[in-house]
This record gives sequence, C-alpha cells and structure tokens, in this order.
Amino acid sequence: MITLDINQIKDLIPQRYPILLIDKIIDLEPGKRVIAIKNVSINEPFFEGHFPNEPIMPGTSIIEAMAQTSIFLVYKPEKKEQKLNFYLGVVKDARFFKIVLPGDELKIVSEAVRVTEDNVYAKVKVTVKDETISEGEFVFVRRKM
Repeated sequence: MITLDINQIKDLIPQRYPILLIDKIIDLEPGKRVIAIKNVSINEPFFEGHFPNEPIMPGTSIIEAMAQTSIFLVYKPEKKEQKLNFYLGVVKDARFFKIVLPGDELKIVSEAVRVTEDNVYAKVKVTVKDETISEGEFVFVRRKM
C-alpha cells in the first residue's frame, strides 16, 4: 500500500491552490486503484459565491477532485522523477446524488478500467460517511510538451 501526503502530491501533479482539490492519498495500487481524501473547509474559495447563504461544493469541483485522484493510477513508485500531466478528455455518466457541505470529508475511489502510458480510463466514486455523493467514468490523455 502506497500513501502520499500533500507535499508528495504537489511534486507529482501541476495543480496548485485554489484548484488543488485532494489532500492526501491513503491507498494507491498503481494501474489498479487509488483512494484520496479531500477535507472540505468553509475557507474554500468557491463557497464565497456558491452559494453565499447556503455553501455547497460545486459539482465541477467534485469532478476536478475525482480527476486529480484518477491521474495517480499512472504513478510509478520506482520512477524517481515523474510528472503526472494529463488533460481531462471525457466525463461520462457523471451523477450527483447528495450535496457536499463544509466540514465533509470526501473519500474518492478511482478504479482503473484501462491504463496506458498516455491514457487513463477510470470509474470513480465519491462518498461521505459511506454515502455515495457522486460517480462517473473518466478518460484522461497525457499532456504532450
């Protein structure tokens, strides 16, 4: 089992505050499955406008957290220098079942359907206290420099 803290995550993916939306990876099986945690705080910048008197985490931010988690499916622990630079290519059958509020802890589970050097196809599920919040299928494409 591989775990990664926020500093290790920042070493691997290009996203930074305020769009870095995962706090830690608690279980990683490269090419198979990754589980990340996002602690939702009232200090998140999106709560100022979504919505001022009823703060709810936007669905687009939940999708971004799902995407950031999924990219770690291509992580190679034996490779010292690596950057996980991928673009979101497809969001399929994304569904939202419950709202996310400040104080919630998102558990994001991404399972590989197919992983290559340049593509990731994953099924992702988000839960809060074992209740499904969102799920969907994603395709990612490596960013070419």
